[in-house]
Amino acid sequence: MEEKKNTEVVEESKREEKDMRPAVPDLPARYEDIHFVDSTRPVWNYSRFSDSDISNFQNGTHYSLYEIFGSHEAEVLGTKGYYFAVWAPNATYLSVIGNFNDWNPDSHPLYVRLEKSGIWEGFIPNLPKGEVYKYHIHGYKGRRLDKGDPFANFWEKKPLTATITWNLDYQWEDAEWMRRRKKNNSLHAPWSVYEMHLNSWMRPDKFNEEAYNTYDQIGERLIPYLKEMGYTHVEFMPVMEHPFDGSWGYQCTGYFAPTSRFGDPQQFMNLVDGLHRAGIGVILDWVPSHFPYDAHGLFMFDGTHTYEYADMRKGFHPDWNSYIFNYRRGEVKSFLISSARFWFDKFHADGMRVDAVSSMLKLNYSRKHGQWEPNEHGGDGNLEAIAFVKDLNETLFRDFPDIQMIAEEATDWPGVSRPTFAGGLGFGMKWMMGWMHDTLDYFKLDPIHRQFHQNKFSFSMVYYYDENFMLPFSHDEVVHGKSPMLYKMPGDDWQKFANLRLLYTYMWTHPGAKLLFMGCEFGATSEWNYKSELQWELLQHDSHRGLKDCVRDLNHLLTGEPALYEQQFAVEGFEWVDLNHREESVIVYRRKSARPEEDILVILNMTPVVRRDWKVYTPGKEKWKEIFNSDLKKYWGSGDVYNPDLPVKLVEKNENMYELTVHLPALGAVVLK
Repeated sequence: MEEKKNTEVVEESKREEKDMRPAVPDLPARYEDIHFVDSTRPVWNYSRFSDSDISNFQNGTHYSLYEIFGSHEAEVLGTKGYYFAVWAPNATYLSVIGNFNDWNPDSHPLYVRLEKSGIWEGFIPNLPKGEVYKYHIHGYKGRRLDKGDPFANFWEKKPLTATITWNLDYQWEDAEWMRRRKKNNSLHAPWSVYEMHLNSWMRPDKFNEEAYNTYDQIGERLIPYLKEMGYTHVEFMPVMEHPFDGSWGYQCTGYFAPTSRFGDPQQFMNLVDGLHRAGIGVILDWVPSHFPYDAHGLFMFDGTHTYEYADMRKGFHPDWNSYIFNYRRGEVKSFLISSARFWFDKFHADGMRVDAVSSMLKLNYSRKHGQWEPNEHGGDGNLEAIAFVKDLNETLFRDFPDIQMIAEEATDWPGVSRPTFAGGLGFGMKWMMGWMHDTLDYFKLDPIHRQFHQNKFSFSMVYYYDENFMLPFSHDEVVHGKSPMLYKMPGDDWQKFANLRLLYTYMWTHPGAKLLFMGCEFGATSEWNYKSELQWELLQHDSHRGLKDCVRDLNHLLTGEPALYEQQFAVEGFEWVDLNHREESVIVYRRKSARPEEDILVILNMTPVVRRDWKVYTPGKEKWKEIFNSDLKKYWGSGDVYNPDLPVKLVEKNENMYELTVHLPALGAVVLK
C-alpha cells in the first residue's frame, strides 16, 4: 500500500514538472503537408507564399521579397532542388530555361498562381547550385522574351546575361563592428568617405579594360590603403549587376546581386567583412531612379510596361536613355524597398547613397514645357515617388537604426535630410552640391581676384544648417572635360599643389561629412578613365606623394579632433572669426567642441604671399599650438613658414579676448588648438 502511494506521488511530481516546461511552439506546416505535390512532372507544384505575402506585395508593403522571389535552394518530399518564383502579370506562359534542359522553353513550365497576382512559381527537383538559367516568357500580345531573374543573387559575367542558381551562405566575422557601428555611423561621428569604382581603382593590366581584380584581390590592396589613409568609410559606386562598364554601374539589371565581374556573392561579403574588421564602414551607391533597356533586364519584362511607367512622359529618362520605375505600382515599390533592405540585411552595408534623387522627385526633370504633365495638384512633384522615398527611409531606419541614408540631390528641395514626421524626406544626409560648385569656382580664380569673390566662399554657411550635408568632390567632377582636381587649381606646379592642399584643408575643417573620389587624394593629372586604372605611378614623385600624405594627415586630424565632428551639423559647432581682410584674402574660423578647451582655429591664406606676424583675435583661450600646417616639406610645401611657438596676449579682459600672432605660409592653411 505504501509502495503504491509513493508511486502516485512520483507520477504527480512528473506531471507537475511537465506542466512547468515552456511550451514548444508548433512548427509552421510545410506546403507539402497540406497540399498535394505532383512529383511526376519536371516542375513540381510548390509555393512559399502566404496570403499576407501576396497582399503586402501588391500593396507596396512587402520589404523582404528576396526571401521568396527568385531561385532558392529547397528540399521538397525529401528531394533537393531549386524553387523559382517570378512576377510577370501579363504573361500567358512562363518556363525556366538553361543548360540543364538545353534551353528548351517547353520542358520546365512554372505554375501561375490562381489569385491573379501575376506570380509564377514551381520547384525543379535535383537542380544543383551554379546552374545558369533564364525565364522564357510568352508575354503581352504574344511577345516571346528570355529574361534574367530580377531577384537573382548571381549573374553570368558580362557579356553573358543569364542568372545563376546560388545561395547566400556566409559566416560573418564582423560582430565587433556591428556592435559599435551605431556610434561609427552617427551624425556625431567623423565621416571621411573614399568614393571608388571597383573596376578602375586598380587592375591586373591597366591597358586591358576587360581585366579585373577579384573581390579578394581588391580587399588585399584596398583595406591596408584605406587603413593607412585614415578613411572612416568607403563608398562603392554601384556594385549591383550591370551590363555596360560605361554606365559606371548606374544602369542596373540585377538589384539583388553584386556584379560577377569580380567574383561571387560570398567574395563580396568577404570584402565587406574585411573592411568591417579593419574598422571601415561600407556605403553602397543604389539606383532606384531608372534602369536600362537591355533585352535581358527589367524593361518590358513581360512584353509590356511592368516595372516602368507606361506613359513615357514619366517613364522615359531623356538624359540617360533609360526607363523610370513606376512608383505608383505597389509591386514595384515592394521590389525597390526590398532591394535596398537586402543589402543591409544580407551584406551588412552601413549606408546607401541614393543616386539621382532630384530626377525622381520632379516630373519636369530635364523636360521642356509640353513634355510633362502636372500632378493632381497642378505641381511638378512626382507624388508617388515622394511617398516612395519617405517609406523607403522610414523602413530602413526602423529596421536598421544604425545605418545612414545619403541623398544625391541637387536642387533646393526642402527637408531632404529631415525626418518624415517633420515634413522631410527622411534621409540622414544630403550631398552639398552648392558648396562644391561655389568652392571650385572660388579656387579656380587667380588668387589676386579672390578678394572680390569672398562672399561666394563664405556663402555655404548661410544655408548650411538647412540640411545635414556631406561635402562631395565626387567622380562627376573629374570627367567629361571638367579636368582633374589638380588642374582646376591656378598657377604653376608648386602653386597648383599648394592650392589643392589648401582646398582640402578647408574641406576637412568645414562642418559636415567629407567625400573624395579615388585618385584625387594624390593629385591625378588626367581625368578619371573607367577603362584603365588610377595613375599610381605618380606616387614616385614627391609632389603627389606629399599631397597623399597631406590627405592622410587631414583624415587623422578629423578623427582625432572632436571639434571637427561632434557638432558638425549644429549651429554651436562653427563660428566665423575673421572675414574682414578681403584684400589680403585671409579667412579665419573656429570649430567648436562641446568642451571649449578642444576648440580649434583654422586660418586660410588664399594668396601666394607669406604673411608673418599676422594678428588673430579670438576669445577664451590663452594657450594655442599649431597642430596642422599644409605647407610642410613632407607635403611638398616650402617648409619655411610654421609656428613652433605662438605668442598669445590678453587684449580685452572684460571680453576675455586674446591676440594671437601667427605666421601664415603662402597659399597655406594653419590649424591651431
